[in-house]
Amino acid sequence: MLMGTPIGEILERAPLDWGALDGKKIAVDAYNVLYQFLSSIRGEDGSPLMDAQGRVTSHLSGLFYRTNQWVQKGMRPLFVFDGKPHELKSKTLSERHAIRTHAFEEHKKAVESGDLEKARLWGSRALKLTPEMIESAKELVSFMGLPVIHAPSEGEAQMALLVSKGDAFAGASQDYDALLFGCPRVIRNLAVTGKRKAPGKNFYVDVEPELLELGKVLSALSISREKLVWLALLVGTDFNEKFPKVGPKTALKLVQKHDSFESIAEAVGFVPNFDYREVQGIFLKPVQSLEYSTQFRPPDREKILEFLVEEHSFSRERVEGTLDKLVSKLNEKGAQSSLSAWG
Repeated sequence: MLMGTPIGEILERAPLDWGALDGKKIAVDAYNVLYQFLSSIRGEDGSPLMDAQGRVTSHLSGLFYRTNQWVQKGMRPLFVFDGKPHELKSKTLSERHAIRTHAFEEHKKAVESGDLEKARLWGSRALKLTPEMIESAKELVSFMGLPVIHAPSEGEAQMALLVSKGDAFAGASQDYDALLFGCPRVIRNLAVTGKRKAPGKNFYVDVEPELLELGKVLSALSISREKLVWLALLVGTDFNEKFPKVGPKTALKLVQKHDSFESIAEAVGFVPNFDYREVQGIFLKPVQSLEYSTQFRPPDREKILEFLVEEHSFSRERVEGTLDKLVSKLNEKGAQSSLSAWG
């Protein structure tokens, strides 16, 4: 499911070695990775993993096992959860709901007809992140001793603050919106590394982490951050519809040539049905909060076992094995990621 602003094709990025993240705090866009886990962690027929009570657990599985993999590589994740969405986002959310509803219906048809390939395809799009799932994710993250940070509105905006203040090295998200909110460094593909099937194709591609640095992006494009936001407004964001027949490359030429959004609209010959100043303000003057903690705590072994094994039907043997690795890594003597260094 497409989320955020589609400007990736014109952005400069660099491959990122996992070693560069050793001992680094990374602000993770929680909603973004939860959707990725819901999309990728599925059964053979495209259905999500469920516990004995029929509750979806794909997001919990991803959170627990993938987060442990991150920690084993030395990364220190902080999970940033979205707050109240801006009222201008309501149309986008409504459209996504319609897309998901259609995907659920198509997935059901494919399962009933025995077409597993189509079932897997539609299943990966039939994503629903409920309030109950979000709360369960926060619980698990807390039990693991990792910081849970509540953004007042957009998670990417809060990530930008954390990185700008030096409380995190980078923000992790598949969305490029974090750059629009002023996040100095954005890491993509953290939750989807490894071999992945190319969409609609019968071959696999290697997906590795990549780093986008806002300063280098702006320098390569020869524009300011304000103009990067204008570019995004032209191709469409979560808060406004795109200008017709304007893609990222055309949008880049327009913002490079013009020094006001009004002159761009005039040159295109299109009168937008939104107040560009309001949408621009969402990105350039984002709603953020200074009330957060990046404090790490030791994992609560008993609560994790009770939560995952007793309540959500996870394999005790596998959970205990992962817990052993997690605690061992945190207690490594002299390691950058030792528990004493995690405060």
